[in-house]
Amino acid sequence: MGEGRGRLSSLDLLPDEARDDIVWAMAELNQRQRTQADILFELNDRLAVKGCEPISKSAFNRKAMRIAAYSRRISESRALFEGIAPQFTPEKVDETNIVIGEMIKVLIAEMLDAEAGDFETKDALHLAGAYVKAIQGQKISSERKSRLAAEFSQKIGEAARTVEKAKGITADTRQKIMEQLGVIQKAI
Repeated sequence: MGEGRGRLSSLDLLPDEARDDIVWAMAELNQRQRTQADILFELNDRLAVKGCEPISKSAFNRKAMRIAAYSRRISESRALFEGIAPQFTPEKVDETNIVIGEMIKVLIAEMLDAEAGDFETKDALHLAGAYVKAIQGQKISSERKSRLAAEFSQKIGEAARTVEKAKGITADTRQKIMEQLGVIQKAI
């Protein structure tokens, strides 16, 4: 079992009415348009208006460093996803979900390695739940793919019948078109 969350910082000890100011400060940090010192100065002004104690430079810096680390990981994940996103087409929904399931497995393994000393039973349950949801997503995508294929087949059939009536093609020609499109199986 882990040692707990550790000592609370001055940010953690702020009253609920100051939470919106903390959210504002974190958003400002994420925008990377102003200096950390400038944001801290304005945050402390906002807190003073509410009668709260100012945040120390060191506490704010620790929080900013954690936020920066999270932002980097999110950016890296986004870049990775953008690199493989073109492969995520409706035709490849099942393959996509398998990749995502594998990514979740890797994430779980990395968390287990990194958090070996602080990993608790509830953490394992959360990770297991995430994995189960990924597997359920794979099942849903498979069902969605089947439904989309059936809808496509129906639309192609309707279009072929329209062409058959308008242009005078025969039912046999319509059958061949449907076979070539892969909508129906070729009669053997």
